[in-house]
Parts: sequence; structure tokens; C-alpha cells
Amino acid sequence: MKLSNCTRFAARAAELLEPHLIRLTAAGCLLFSAAISPAFASPADDTGGQILPNPVITASTVPSIGDVNPYGVAFVPPGYPAGFVKPGDIFVSNYNNAQNLQGTGRTIVRFDSHGKQSLFFEGRPGIGLSTALNVSKEGPIFVGNSPTTDGTFATAQPGSIFVLSPTGHLLQTLADTRYIDAPWDSTLYENNGKGKLFISNALSGTVARLDLEIGYNSVKVLSAHIVASGYVHRGDPATLFVAPTGLVYDAALDTLYVASAGDNAVFAVPYAGTATQDIGPGRIIYEDHVHLHGALAMTAAPNGHLLVTNSDGINSDPNQPSEIVEFTKDGKFVAELPVDPNQGGSFGLAFGVPLADSSVRFAAVDDVTNTLTIWTLNYDDPDSNAKMVKAY
Repeated sequence: MKLSNCTRFAARAAELLEPHLIRLTAAGCLLFSAAISPAFASPADDTGGQILPNPVITASTVPSIGDVNPYGVAFVPPGYPAGFVKPGDIFVSNYNNAQNLQGTGRTIVRFDSHGKQSLFFEGRPGIGLSTALNVSKEGPIFVGNSPTTDGTFATAQPGSIFVLSPTGHLLQTLADTRYIDAPWDSTLYENNGKGKLFISNALSGTVARLDLEIGYNSVKVLSAHIVASGYVHRGDPATLFVAPTGLVYDAALDTLYVASAGDNAVFAVPYAGTATQDIGPGRIIYEDHVHLHGALAMTAAPNGHLLVTNSDGINSDPNQPSEIVEFTKDGKFVAELPVDPNQGGSFGLAFGVPLADSSVRFAAVDDVTNTLTIWTLNYDDPDSNAKMVKAY
């Protein structure tokens, strides 16, 4: 793989910064091109380049029962109730069973701070745990299920949202096909025991918002609304669903960002946290036929940029397989990270909460190898003109 703009950035930065601050060279850096000061950048920044961070931990996501095809990734937040699960732990949901039938996986595995895997939840056979995976700081874990009976779209079912306890037991099931219709991804916003759970639905091409009251061992739905719709949604023999997937909510702007694979674009939906009626798909903020190949799961970086994975089922490019693409909220491409040399490997991804020592963990699954890779990144004042994010 050719060296990226990131390497050139490092060379230029090394001339201007103390050498001990630069740990990039051929190893590259996640988000470096996103965060480096404009004073160090070259005109090539506008077209971006590949980013190649140093992996810290790579671990298998396959539990003892053999589930494969990891989808959802979620960090346990700071302040999580004391118990077996610790803040900073990572959960991964599996969508396929040991026979590799889509929509039949039933396990969530947990990774501790050292990358050691353990089984956290095992549901009944054939439930298909999707990318919709969120951990509440109050205790409950939300996971979507989008089941099939034979691994094909022809038998796809609406599924539901499971609410799990901090010990991995099923507390309750949220099911209403008006709002939960094959939950493909989700994001959770919380404030003082109240929550907004946004859900992208693969069978209807809609996004719902559930307004919640969240306790340690209970969740109450206060209201439910469809807040966005009109995204391409259909079955696909390779990816099962082509549908809206990744969701990121910006509470300060009351805006929901939606990655839609079939549209191969990212949309911004205004008033998503307060609307009581369908706003439609919103406006396109990022449409990039060079770097997007079926926009899929999405997360927000500490510097405010968005990162989206590619399904490779739309606008595929054999020279850019399984990429994670970083871009700004005003639609400027920043960089891309290859997850696997084969197509179809990138799916769920997440950032942990930035820590006091200016470090943050970033995790992403590889569906091809059934692994989770965790990087530890260091960032310095991401809001200043001297901002820089570099991999250890």
C-alpha cells in the first residue's frame, strides 16, 4: 500500500515540532490529517490520503458457540455502575451463527482493557444481533435484533430491541413495528436519567426516536416518533439489507446524522431530538463517489469529525476495500483507513470517551477475519490551531 498524505504531514511536522511529538512515519496515524494544524498542511490535504494507525490490540470476536460476522461495537461509559462490567470495556454483537447464516447470530462478547474476550450475552437461536448496540451510563444495554430464518432477505423479520441488565440478562423487549422494523443501527443520547434512542430501520427505511426513562434495571418508553424517512431500503443477497444504518446525534445542534448505504451518502436531519413528526431524509452533507462505497456504520471522533464504514455493496472499488472514511460535518473528505484487504470487512466502529491524559481508544470490527482491533490514540487540544491526533 502506498504511503499516504499522513506520512508527508509527519515529515513536514517533524521539521516544525520537537521530534518526540511525532510517532508516525510509515506506521501512519488515525485522524492525523484531520487534526494537524493548517500551518503544517500541504494543498494535497484537500484530496486527503490513507491513514494507517498502529494497532494496539486485535482479538477474535468468535465466542465458544461459533457465532461470526461481528456488527455492533460499543464502549462502556465512565461512571458505569460497579460490577463485572467496567468503564472502558467494549461490547461486540454477532449477526451470523456458526454456519454463517445472516440474521441468526445471538451473542454479545465483552472485551476488557487488555483485549481479553468473554461471553456477555447469549440469546435464543436465530435472533440476529445487529449493529444497533448501545450502553447506557445508568446500566442497561440496548441491542437490536434483525432476524431471518434461513439467512436471506426473503425471511427477514421486524425484530426488536432487547434491553439487557449490567449482568447480561434480558430485562425487557421493545417491539412495535411502527417504530422498530429490523433495527439496523442505533445511537443513544442521555441526560439525567432520560434518554433518546434513535433507531435506523432496514425494512422500512425510516429512523425512529424512542424517548426513554432509564434506571439501573428498567427502561420506560415515554413516547415514540418517526423522525426521518425516505432512504433507499431493499434486500441484497450479499449484505442482506441495503438501508439507512449509521447514526450520530449532535445534541447541541439537535441534529441527527444518518449514513444511508443505498443512497451512498450521509444526511443531516434537523430537530431530530424534539420533532414529533417525520421530517423526511434531511439534507445531504456528504456525497463522495470516490471514497464512499455504501455508507454504513458511523461514529463521531473527539475532534468533531465523522467516521463511516463502507459495505462495498454500493459503488464498490477493488482498490479501496473495507475502508473507514473520515470527513467533516460540512462534507470535506479527510482520510481513510483500510480495515481488511478484502471487500466487505468494515462494519461497526466506536470511540471511547477521551481521558484526562489526552488519550482515547478507537475500535472497529473486521467481518472478514471476525476480529476487533483497538487503537489507543493521543490528541492534544483538538479545538486549537495546534491540534494533532497521533497513534502510539
